[in-house]
Amino acid sequence: MPVDGFTACPVRDVLARIGDKWSLLTVLHLGSAEQLRFNELRQRIPGISQRMLTVTLRALAHDGFVARTVFAEVPPRVEYHLTALGQSLLGQLVALGSWAADQLPAITAARQQGGLS
Repeated sequence: MPVDGFTACPVRDVLARIGDKWSLLTVLHLGSAEQLRFNELRQRIPGISQRMLTVTLRALAHDGFVARTVFAEVPPRVEYHLTALGQSLLGQLVALGSWAADQLPAITAARQQGGLS
């Protein structure tokens, strides 16, 4: 075990992949539809560049959260959807979002009080 105790931590490893805003938004938007094409997804995520969406989708697919389906058409059609693993992550994100909405008044009050006592 490393000296800091966290280098091989599975929580740290997973959060490093899904903890950025683009990955979270991508999973949430893919979860709101059965499947989406690249440009549909890009239109739904304000501020994301084409390159950043490409990088995000590749990373999520590499880790098994997203599947990419290519249709043999001219021009080629590519669709993205959440895998079973991605769906299970979506459930956790929705639960976290509900918790955050429920706790927002307490968090806001703590911030107004300075947070440290």
